[in-house]
Amino acid sequence: MISRDQYLNNLIRLKDKEVIKVVTGIRRCGKSTLFELYQEYLMNHGVSAQQIIKFNLEDGDYAEIEEYKALYQLVKDKILPDKMNYIFLDEVQRVKDFQKAVDSLYIKKNCDVYITGSNAFLFSGELATLLSGRYIEIKMLPLSFKEYCSVFPTDRNIDRLYQQYLIDSSFPYVLQLDHQRDIRQYLEGIVDSIILKDIVARNQISDVNMLQSVVRFLFDNIGNLCSTKKIADTMTSAGRKITVHTVERYCTALIDSFIFYRVGRYDIKGKQYLKTGDKYYAADVGLRTTVLGRKKADDGHILENIVYLELLRRGYEVYVGKIGSVEVDFIAIGKEGEEYYQVAYTVNDADGKTLKRELEPLDAIKDHNPKYLLTMDPVPFVSHNGIKQINVLDWLLK
Repeated sequence: MISRDQYLNNLIRLKDKEVIKVVTGIRRCGKSTLFELYQEYLMNHGVSAQQIIKFNLEDGDYAEIEEYKALYQLVKDKILPDKMNYIFLDEVQRVKDFQKAVDSLYIKKNCDVYITGSNAFLFSGELATLLSGRYIEIKMLPLSFKEYCSVFPTDRNIDRLYQQYLIDSSFPYVLQLDHQRDIRQYLEGIVDSIILKDIVARNQISDVNMLQSVVRFLFDNIGNLCSTKKIADTMTSAGRKITVHTVERYCTALIDSFIFYRVGRYDIKGKQYLKTGDKYYAADVGLRTTVLGRKKADDGHILENIVYLELLRRGYEVYVGKIGSVEVDFIAIGKEGEEYYQVAYTVNDADGKTLKRELEPLDAIKDHNPKYLLTMDPVPFVSHNGIKQINVLDWLLK
């Protein structure tokens, strides 16, 4: 198993704290494996196997556990009365009113509760009300490029590994598959599971083909400014008539299932959030190839996608920036303030126009927050009037 230290350390830090630990993320990103790593840590630090109570509620063995009372009783029967119990419930959203069972376990002094879910439905409605202030969410993503490269410690061809990372995907299990056909079938299974289990069934969507058309559109336009009206107009003009309301409903469902992230815009000069012109990025670039095939991609937008996900992993709140008439790819807001990122596949051209164009938005920002230009160009660290140009693969491997 790949050590997911970033997430594992979060669980270790929260051990025995009186909060429910909620791990969320796209299907197959490694949530169950994270629990296995943490359970191993617990047993190496004095916790007995009997103190660890775990159920994967998508396992057919628990198909009869359909409502919260049965779930509560299932766990309660295994609780040791005189010791701390560590309770792990995988894919808990499958059980109706599960939050009532989770809350009942949480209030017991000898229960430390951990749950996972593959849909933001976890935080909707009654759950948000009942468990408000009682949980901490750990947002999990598939493998970072650094984690991916750790599987190939003797391979120094980082450029080749990057291309492999894009094509094969960042899902951990893919590393156990040797053939492209197997990888493709596995990724197709992830997409089908998300669409059919997490979206169609839960949202009672009848036109699956239309939903799939929206999925294709979003994958084909990652990194582009996309309003729901633009999506509806584009699809309607292509003969797939759809309303703006339906597009918004489908996009929200896709975001809730963590297959896409919607990134809003922020006016840097006016210090305000803008209501129009969102961008969408995918949780994994390999899924894009699975859905669209090996069509020519915009390398710059693909790289943007990778950088966006890495900023999320590093704990930033991320927006697309607007300064006057130009755009900054990302404003990353962290504990120490704001940072600005411009991403370009290459700025090496003979006349220097590309470099000038990419620096222009950063130059227009007059505050003194850090500014970065990330590119694939194999250049050493260089500064352009305080703007740090860094090779993006070096940055990803930091």
